[in-house]
Amino acid sequence: MNPTFNFNLAGAIQGSAAVGAKPTVMSASLFESIRKYIYENTGIYFQDNKKYFLESRLLRRMNYLGLKTFEEYFDLLRYGTNGQSEKKYFYEAITINETFFFRNQPQLDALAQTILPEIISLKQAAGKNKIRIWSAASSSGEEAYSIAMTFQDLIKPRYPSFELEVVGTDINNAVVETATQGIYRDYSIRNTPPYFLKKYFKVGNGGTYEVNPEIKKMASFKVMNLYDDAAMKMMYNFDVIFCANVLIYFDVASKIKVVSHLYNSLNKGGYLFIGYSETLHGISKAFKLVSFPNTVGYKKE
Repeated sequence: MNPTFNFNLAGAIQGSAAVGAKPTVMSASLFESIRKYIYENTGIYFQDNKKYFLESRLLRRMNYLGLKTFEEYFDLLRYGTNGQSEKKYFYEAITINETFFFRNQPQLDALAQTILPEIISLKQAAGKNKIRIWSAASSSGEEAYSIAMTFQDLIKPRYPSFELEVVGTDINNAVVETATQGIYRDYSIRNTPPYFLKKYFKVGNGGTYEVNPEIKKMASFKVMNLYDDAAMKMMYNFDVIFCANVLIYFDVASKIKVVSHLYNSLNKGGYLFIGYSETLHGISKAFKLVSFPNTVGYKKE
């Protein structure tokens, strides 16, 4: 999911004025109800200071639907005949996905230099030759494809018999579609080493960069809610999981729940990576903390 939050109420009000709608304000009680709804469905907890963000984001969706009040929209979301399908647009409205290729190089270095050789050794002993990695908050796919490129360039030449499957998931339907297409613009590739950019991207007209088929076929993407118990139980047999910049939006109870599922999704000897500003301290004692140059990982023993 990789959600980050910002605030642009003025832009939302200008947008509504453009279509003749009157700006509206969400009552404190309705904010509390919507906040509870978001928490119960996603595990994300909106702090009090995110009320204006929520207003601005939902106003844009309300304008599109021709709704005049937040109450109307919330009723549609919960009780409307298209309420279930509206959920995907609701999730898109309340999350903003900030990511780019090779965003966390120290984690990729640890993956290529230490973790994958270690896992491959175990798999060779067991007569297996496939590695599965889950990008659990894949956003528009940059992380998943960065993992695939790293494998293809640094691991495949050393272990030619091994194959990689990367599964990317996110709660936001729009970014999952972008990930599946694998077409990006300057902002996404700004941190990409020139060597990788030349080798693994096709530059298109209009300043687009498309991931080449060799890399694209290694990754698949789907919409998934990390707070959905049933869906999480279907995610298993992974050797490495990347789940960065998600836990910071959960309270302790939600973190414990999600991390427990991530632990169960890992094979024995597998690793979990989370964001720089995140920690499992006070959340889980099941993992062993492992230090790498400029980063840390959590190992399932």
